[in-house]
Amino acid sequence: MDSFTTWWQSLGQYIPKGTSAVGDVLAQGGAHLDMPALLALAAALGWASGIRLYAVVFVTGLTGALGWWTLPAGLHVLQHPAMLAASGAMLFVEFFADKIPGLDTVWDILHSVVRIPAGAALAAAVFGADSGTMGAVAALLGGSLAATSFATKAATRAAANTSPEPFSNVALSFLEDGLSIGALWLAAHYPVIFGLVLCVVLVLSIWLLVVLWSFLKALVRRVRSWAI
Repeated sequence: MDSFTTWWQSLGQYIPKGTSAVGDVLAQGGAHLDMPALLALAAALGWASGIRLYAVVFVTGLTGALGWWTLPAGLHVLQHPAMLAASGAMLFVEFFADKIPGLDTVWDILHSVVRIPAGAALAAAVFGADSGTMGAVAALLGGSLAATSFATKAATRAAANTSPEPFSNVALSFLEDGLSIGALWLAAHYPVIFGLVLCVVLVLSIWLLVVLWSFLKALVRRVRSWAI
């Protein structure tokens, strides 16, 4: 197991010099986390977990294992080789399952009991055991954000599944991939900007949920009228 850990860490030296700046920037972003940065990271982990839990766990752990990002102590478990292997395997499965119409909704339903508590746990782990109060605050924040993003994602995909063509599902899935990883990057490097963007996203999410809920209720009524 130690040799496997060494192998993960040694991967960083094989990154081409032209792209090593990415690792340097990530390392700088995680080396000194003040309170706003920690809160932004907790919020990003919670929000993104509601959309792409396994991508969040794997990417966060991998950047920590490669030394690109100095993770808070509570998140060091994510860079353990066993965790990387497990989250990587689940990420592989989810990447394809989430892009198949119908199966994506089933996948969301099955993971409704996983993503929200996981988002809360990851957010709380940002503060570790050093601050019980901040850990509890982060857990509440992360769980709430995970619930919001998950509800928005699930409702959007359910509405997209009413269309017979598969391209909207695939496009939405790739968009969600980018948003979840982008949220982590933005929180790591520009926590204040991330906070502002997150506020806008939450307002849009609430509006979208209201619109989609009305659409899905109207669709159910229409289907019932046809069945009678």
